[in-house]
Amino acid sequence: MIRVVAIDDEPLALRQLEMYIRKIPFLELVAACPSAATARPFVEQADILYVDINMPDLSGMDFVRSLECPPLVVFTTAYSEYAVEGYRVHAADYLLKPFSFQEFEASALHLRGRIEAERSRPEVLTFKMDYKTVRVEPSRIRYVESMSEYLKIWLRDEPVPLVVLYSLKRLAEQLPEDRFLRIHRSYLVNLSEIREYSRASVTLANGPVLPVGDLYRPALLVALSGGD
Repeated sequence: MIRVVAIDDEPLALRQLEMYIRKIPFLELVAACPSAATARPFVEQADILYVDINMPDLSGMDFVRSLECPPLVVFTTAYSEYAVEGYRVHAADYLLKPFSFQEFEASALHLRGRIEAERSRPEVLTFKMDYKTVRVEPSRIRYVESMSEYLKIWLRDEPVPLVVLYSLKRLAEQLPEDRFLRIHRSYLVNLSEIREYSRASVTLANGPVLPVGDLYRPALLVALSGGD
């Protein structure tokens, strides 16, 4: 089962969202909350948060930003201009009100696939290097550079990359697809590291500039524009 929390300050919208959730057999409603404050105690139990953006006291966007380790987030709002801002807090999806049950169901099915894939991925990657095994948490990876049969794996807080005998394609399959993206035949990047981008390149935190290949540009632009 996938456990969800719904948050909306409008009673009718919250009731409809609760009804939609209960109609999906693989979703379990943990709580339906009229505000971010009342939802906070339930966040750690949730796999997905359905959050309205425009709420008094604390907006859905600010609420998600305040969470140290948020689950997957689906923003629900009547305003499409929030899509790009939603990307910046790594929203998993965006439902524009009024959305139908069919739209909600399609989003839920997509999220189920992501969650099942995430659950099947290793929490720690292991690489053989210089007669030893190195363990790497995916969240520490900034970007990866392919050099023929080898990879340079650049990690946060490490000035020198790991150099391992590994396939870029294989590594991309092991990393969370909502957080990592291949942007060139020789580069894979952690999306949270991107500070600026153009059609030809991305600039990461602390300065590295990486090329964007023609084949990979459409997926990158979709990811960085929140799906618009």
